[in-house]
Amino acid sequence: MENKIKKYISLCFGILISMLVLLSCDPPEPVEFKATPYQLQIPKYFPTNLNIPDDNPMTVEGVKLGRYLFYDGRLRGYLGTEPDSLMSCATCHIQEHGFECGLNHPRYTDGRPFGVNGKKTHHSMLPLCNLVFNNNGYLWNGFIYKENPNVSRRNLENIVSMAIVAEDEMNTTIERAVNAIKKIDIYPPMFKAAFGTEEVTIDRIEKAIAQFIRTLISGNSKFDRYIRGEEQLTPDELAGFVLFTTEEGADCFHCHGSDGNLLMTTNSFYNNALDSVFTDTQDRSSVTGNSFDVGTYRAPTLRNIGVTAPYMYDGRFKTLDEVINFYSEGLNATPYVHPLMHKIADGGALLTPKEKRQLKAFLLTLTDDDFLTNPNFSKPRDLP
Repeated sequence: MENKIKKYISLCFGILISMLVLLSCDPPEPVEFKATPYQLQIPKYFPTNLNIPDDNPMTVEGVKLGRYLFYDGRLRGYLGTEPDSLMSCATCHIQEHGFECGLNHPRYTDGRPFGVNGKKTHHSMLPLCNLVFNNNGYLWNGFIYKENPNVSRRNLENIVSMAIVAEDEMNTTIERAVNAIKKIDIYPPMFKAAFGTEEVTIDRIEKAIAQFIRTLISGNSKFDRYIRGEEQLTPDELAGFVLFTTEEGADCFHCHGSDGNLLMTTNSFYNNALDSVFTDTQDRSSVTGNSFDVGTYRAPTLRNIGVTAPYMYDGRFKTLDEVINFYSEGLNATPYVHPLMHKIADGGALLTPKEKRQLKAFLLTLTDDDFLTNPNFSKPRDLP
């Protein structure tokens, strides 16, 4: 009996010593998760003030995940194969049209998208191009703006969830979208690679898609190569450039920039004398509350303008010729017209047929074929 007691005491003592040793050891430090930083390729002479939130740095893994989600129709929250039940960002944002709808879309024949339930979008589309350089807010009226204290939706990330729930777009719920993506085998490992764990959340979906959209940079058109001294413009293209950049000519540059602003937009908002009567309830004044912003909208980029029809906030013009004719002789004088519309007293720039042809020739030099065909921006081959 005495030997058993001694063995028991010895065993207890050994266990106690082992526990003390374990408790005295420092716990292993957690391995810090680090994705691969993504290096944006900024074209020469482009701005360097980038709109990248501190809580969503660009990573190789995040961009890859965002590209897949951008093109996956199951993001709408359904795992079936019926076309009417599937919708992705790329359903409407077509690469060959500068990530706009275009006029030859098999479903949206007038270039105006509509949601799964058939409801048309309130405004025409804006191209997903060079948005990483835009710090002035998004959408035609600038409603999505990081400095806007009156709204919770302030950046590209938030537009993703807006599209998921909007009646005139995916018309579903955040819960359905998240649950559908969770059930697709390829995604949990991709979320882990991008964010450190396999957890699928709407916050991560938003961040990944926004990262991909920020890579959509267009900066290698013929005009860019001309500015860089790599290619020459034709006489008509050069004459059109002069018309574009002078008040005596077509006077386009105040709102759309010139060789000093290669984005081809100021990303600001103007009443461009498009209408004499204003009925749209979602113009710039609906955001600012300023009556002088009635009939005011963003000046969209003119990059790839040759393939991004229809034009204007309501898509009323289907061709570049119609747009040029409007600015030449179709302006409507109202108290709301922006002061930079210097030709308003004459009804327009009053261009000759030759000048119209030259201006159009210049605008077509803004087409960036590399951007429109870049495989890094296209649908991944292994997506259904």
